[in-house]
Amino acid sequence: MKADVILRYFSDLSNQQKHQFEQLADLYQYWNEKINVISRKDIDELYVRHVLHSLGIAGIIRFKAGTTLLDVGTGGGFPGIPLAIFFPECRFHLVDSIGKKIRVVNAVTEALSLKNVTAEQARAEQLTGKYHFVVSRAVTRLKPFHQWVRHKFEENSFNELPNGILYLKGGDLTDELKETKKKYRLFELSNYFDEGFFETKKVVYVQC
Repeated sequence: MKADVILRYFSDLSNQQKHQFEQLADLYQYWNEKINVISRKDIDELYVRHVLHSLGIAGIIRFKAGTTLLDVGTGGGFPGIPLAIFFPECRFHLVDSIGKKIRVVNAVTEALSLKNVTAEQARAEQLTGKYHFVVSRAVTRLKPFHQWVRHKFEENSFNELPNGILYLKGGDLTDELKETKKKYRLFELSNYFDEGFFETKKVVYVQC
């Protein structure tokens, strides 16, 4: 597993960011042997299937300093941790209902010395905070997901896209998108990344 694939698409990283991305392989290898947060077949493809996939969001929007983001159903820290490395001047709150996954998130965050990440064992519906964006990787269909987070948004918008959901999804979303009555945009990750893994991967943006 090599972080070189990240530099192919994001060459403007600081030395600290490069080092943090490079550390992810050993950290997730170590923790995955203790607590299975990534499938065994995927751990060897960590940088493409998890890190670069998470950074698909960075491909479509560059968050401005001070942006707050909520990562719902973060699992082992995706997309939140790669995005927190990429956007050190933004603040990330990562939540998952499974405590052992948050344990991994906290351990990785501490090892990387990420000061812009907090993590909590919680369901999105329980949270009282407000955020500019909610990010996630396909934890459920878009309509129920929107119901979970629809009251979690700050009123003030200052990024290129108005505040909303940035949802990493794959496959044919035709029926799923028909269910949502909200304004959305679809970004094909195959337009940003060359790897075959991204052929059917998308970012769905839903304005809050």
